[in-house]
Amino acid sequence: MSNLRQDVSISVLNERGGEYLPGYLGIEMLELASGTLRSRMPVKKLHFAPNDFLHAASIVALADTTCGYATIAHLPEGAHSFTTIELKSNHLGTVKDGSIACVATAQHLGRNTQVWDAVVTDEVTGRKIALFRCTQMILWPKA
Repeated sequence: MSNLRQDVSISVLNERGGEYLPGYLGIEMLELASGTLRSRMPVKKLHFAPNDFLHAASIVALADTTCGYATIAHLPEGAHSFTTIELKSNHLGTVKDGSIACVATAQHLGRNTQVWDAVVTDEVTGRKIALFRCTQMILWPKA
């Protein structure tokens, strides 16, 4: 399952999100390899819901961004881009401070779709915060 693009690096991925939601949330890509991508996000007040729990949307943003960037790094030759067509998350816990980490792992790298699983954890303890899965549709140039 190795179709990692040579023109995509951690620095390229981190620059990509700078002025967009991933940059605003503080999402940082850490390590890219064939079939996987690791990331992290420091937890700040903006990541919480008014009930003082980590907002589910913050966790999903980390997982979806990580899977999306992993898709970019694994696009088939000639593909234009991708879009998320389905996602699901199971939330298992929260954190009050520190950082959360994410590991995205490819389950299917096809010509027209990719399926990625991600596990979000407390970066310090490794305790699972959420399980995530998404399906990406590969976009090809119009003929």
